[in-house]
Amino acid sequence: MTRTRHATPTFQLRLAAEKDVVIGPGKADLLEAIERHGSIASSSRELGMSYKKAWQLIETMNRHFTAPLIDTQTGGNQRGGASLTPLGREVLAHYRALERRLSPDDNPDARALLDCLGRRPATDWTD
Repeated sequence: MTRTRHATPTFQLRLAAEKDVVIGPGKADLLEAIERHGSIASSSRELGMSYKKAWQLIETMNRHFTAPLIDTQTGGNQRGGASLTPLGREVLAHYRALERRLSPDDNPDARALLDCLGRRPATDWTD
């Protein structure tokens, strides 16, 4: 289980299967970084995680989806690289769309649930 601490209440979307988080905020950030950099090593450095940890996250996602989310090319003289597969782009797009739907700015149920906490987050949701 991921253990995170948040200064203010927040929603985090996670898809879980068996004992794994198939995709969540960190994995989505990793997919976006790979798309941006074309490199697992550069992406892991940007996100402050080890290369090994990035590969573990990728392997978890690939184990659960119907096809790999990342294409990799080996290095050699022309340097290797990584990119999202069409399924990887689709999974990321659906994940981010669901995140937006949970936003307290756009979802009255999310706003109401935060209001039930009895303490107001740093951002005032009731403009």
